[in-house]
Amino acid sequence: MANSPQAKKRARQNERRFQINKARRSRIRTFLRKVEEAIASGDKEAAANALRNAQPELMRGVTKGVFHKNTVARKMSRLSARVKSLG
Repeated sequence: MANSPQAKKRARQNERRFQINKARRSRIRTFLRKVEEAIASGDKEAAANALRNAQPELMRGVTKGVFHKNTVARKMSRLSARVKSLG
């Protein structure tokens, strides 16, 4: 358990950041799920719109330190390729 005042403060800050990051991760996953569902339905227009909406959220996750930039780049690349391949 944290004993010194700065360790107690750090524990409070860590908990707060954990909650914020958890919410941000969940929000990003929701956007990704919408893209996946649009791809599964086979609607290219809906999938393209969902991907366009997901891109800024993913990039925001990178700038906020929730995801690594290469992870997001890989996800974007794979999703873009799948949307592009739709009829």
